Amino acid sequence: QVQLVESGGGLVQPGDSLRLACAASGRTFSTYAMGWFRQAPGKEREFVACISQDGASAFTGDSVKGRFTISRDNAKNTVYLQMNSLKPEDTAVYYCAAGRFGASSLSQSYDYWGQGTQVTVSS
Repeated sequence: QVQLVESGGGLVQPGDSLRLACAASGRTFSTYAMGWFRQAPGKEREFVACISQDGASAFTGDSVKGRFTISRDNAKNTVYLQMNSLKPEDTAVYYCAAGRFGASSLSQSYDYWGQGTQVTVSS
């Protein structure tokens, strides 16, 4: 079993940057593909980014493409989400997730989820 803990959320202004981190427990982190999803109030959960087990493949959702970057450090059991040029519409709870299969934009591909971290973009 994998436990995931997100951190790094907060209140920022439009145009600012923020880096989220997701720390995983256990010794098998490198065997999991990782994903970031977000959910705004009243909206469905949305795919943000995902990365393969070895970090060689990464994908981002259309709404954040060119602004957000996912990366991972298997030695630290941590996956990151670098968010630049933040917009008010990026406001949401951000969740990280771990799955045994390859990097995927589908939430059902992931077996373990963190509790989420709030990101608020407002002037």
